Amino acid sequence: MSDVQTTQPTVVRTERGLSIAGTRITLYDVMDYLKADWPPKLIQHWLNLTEAQMVGVLTYIDAQRDAVEDEYQLVLEHAEANRHYWEDRNRERLAQIAQLPPKPGQEAIYAKLQARKAELGLK
Repeated sequence: MSDVQTTQPTVVRTERGLSIAGTRITLYDVMDYLKADWPPKLIQHWLNLTEAQMVGVLTYIDAQRDAVEDEYQLVLEHAEANRHYWEDRNRERLAQIAQLPPKPGQEAIYAKLQARKAELGLK
């Protein structure tokens, strides 16, 4: 037997991006909390990480700060583009649904809903 210990990396690249080995948690999740000024102990507790995992992640982020920040910005931009896409798509679909007549048997409910909206100045 050898006295050499093999250590697994804490941060690995998966199809989701930079992730904490053995979890579905990405570094971008951790970065969100760090950017919101959460203390590392609270992030560790919230994400159910071991102390070794949290130390490994913070060490990785510090060592690769520029690359991690650049990739994090790309992830944020992609998420924002997705949010805009789905908001637009849902807005169009909700407008289409609003134009549909009430389902048979729901006329009274629909009339009551419209009256309440008018009362609140919503339509």
